[in-house]
Amino acid sequence: MLRLGIVYIVYGLLCIYNYSEIYAQTQSITFENVNVIPMHEEVVLKNQRVIIKNGMISKIESALIEPTQQTDIIIPAKGKFLIPGLTEMHYHLENDVRDEFKLLVANGVTAVRNMAEYEGQDQIMIREQANNHKFLSPYYVTTGPYLKIHDLQTEEEVVAVVKKHHDRGYDYLKIADNLPENIYVKLLKETSKYNIPVVGHGQRKLPLEYSLRMKSIAHVEEFMYILNSKQKEDTSYLKQVADMIKTSGVYVSPTLGVFEMISRYADDKKFAVLKKSDQIKYRPRAYAAYCLSDTTHYRSNTWFTAPESLIRLEKELEWQKGFTKILHDAKVPLIAGSDTYGLFLPGFSLHRELELICNSGLSPYEALKTATVNPARYLNRASISGTITTGKLADLVLLNKNPLQNISNTQTIEGVVIHGKWLSKEGLNKMLKEVEEHCKTEEE
Repeated sequence: MLRLGIVYIVYGLLCIYNYSEIYAQTQSITFENVNVIPMHEEVVLKNQRVIIKNGMISKIESALIEPTQQTDIIIPAKGKFLIPGLTEMHYHLENDVRDEFKLLVANGVTAVRNMAEYEGQDQIMIREQANNHKFLSPYYVTTGPYLKIHDLQTEEEVVAVVKKHHDRGYDYLKIADNLPENIYVKLLKETSKYNIPVVGHGQRKLPLEYSLRMKSIAHVEEFMYILNSKQKEDTSYLKQVADMIKTSGVYVSPTLGVFEMISRYADDKKFAVLKKSDQIKYRPRAYAAYCLSDTTHYRSNTWFTAPESLIRLEKELEWQKGFTKILHDAKVPLIAGSDTYGLFLPGFSLHRELELICNSGLSPYEALKTATVNPARYLNRASISGTITTGKLADLVLLNKNPLQNISNTQTIEGVVIHGKWLSKEGLNKMLKEVEEHCKTEEE
């Protein structure tokens, strides 16, 4: 996926925001009369009492019986719905880390996979501080730098790059889509020595089977380029491809929203609407100004802006949605990721991604699994995350409406529990206001 071509990195880690009140909170919590969507099956457990102690789900019981445990905080939740915290599986840190993590948490995101380390960043430091609760953050894992063909020109360079990834301690190694066969095969061999999963783009110049040797493929869009025109139009063949992907064990992240966003930039009418988005206030002024200018390649390149290009983009998005459904029907594990950049803002973007996954033909429950159960399995956290069951981490989202009736209801957030700490709607709104104010003054 092409990016806007500009990255603003502002480090807040050297001057960590004071969230002592949040992390000093040691109270136990009870959700009273809440409707629980546990996510290990498609069911709503009505009028439950969920008790949280020491950051874990201590007990789930009927609210009709007398409480078996006492807690410090009681949250009346009659008519509300509790779901597991959401996971963003394709995130890019492009601005102030404190601001972006606030956007994520305010949108119910409690776990994140970062997909690149940009120049000037120290993603290992970010990960260590985030996961040691030095500042408000989702659980965090990261790739190293996004590796392109010029980074891996010889097999000797492959050996050195993989060793550096191991020495630095990155969770994943991310690659571009056009590696030569010998380089790609060597890369897989070297990463297997250190048990570093390879993720990223499919290999467009190699047969499909090569791409299926990775841990995960970052965009369903990749299959548009791996397959030829005739293959893409053959539904029977696409089902065979989906079966191959299922057999391989590869996870696929559709990232439909970021592709949809291209046409919102390229189409003049859609761009005029985008300029009025209320979410722009959560981006630094200079960064937002660039995104809203006509100098970005999505605005200046006729490959995107010509009338026939706009029609092509719409057809390509529909193909991707159709193939997403085929993958789902073949039981390929799908993971929700929105490839955050530009005005496709962290946190907010994941909700749009879930809508598009649902619009591809999945039920709301099936779409919600791509941001809860499936990522937990992928991240080797299924024993502690992904569902609402006793003994798991208390990373939860309280909603005002049932997301199993309409996936858009994931946006009706009343509060978030992260690391066992309760953040009310008032607290979340305060965080968003802090981001807005910081973005106003960042370049002043």
